[in-house]
Amino acid sequence: MNRPQTHEYPAWAETYISKISGDDILDLLEKQGTDFPEFLNTLTEKADYAYAPGKWTIKEMAGHIVDTERILVYRLTCFARAEQHALPGFDEDDYVTNAHFADRSLQSFSEEFALLRKANLYLFKSLNDHELDRSGTASERQISVRALLFVIAGHVIHHTGIIEERYL
Repeated sequence: MNRPQTHEYPAWAETYISKISGDDILDLLEKQGTDFPEFLNTLTEKADYAYAPGKWTIKEMAGHIVDTERILVYRLTCFARAEQHALPGFDEDDYVTNAHFADRSLQSFSEEFALLRKANLYLFKSLNDHELDRSGTASERQISVRALLFVIAGHVIHHTGIIEERYL
């Protein structure tokens, strides 16, 4: 699959899309479905650790990644199905604040992500070129289905890097 062109996504998406090397996004998304849960399972001793006051714990980071996967896949589904209505944005800090991620085990996030990604892969692999080219509005910005696939993968890479750099 070709990489999205810059006109297919808003500036904020570049943070995530730039983390993807190559064009084989479906293979990467599939690989993340096992690699990321395995990575989380190595962090259980630090699950409640935050590297600074006011920063998320590893559990909160994992919960954020799961929440964001759901939201981005909802957007992708809407746009692939030619939704014409604009979709709202979301404030990730509010989502983390209003969740009870500390009450869960890191293992539960690992399992949830693996199952969520496995289910999402059926959708991702079913998309044809016409659907990948479609776009819609979310958070008052246009983004294509293709770009969302790259953002989804890049979001996991981004936060894995933060965990490795600041938490370990």
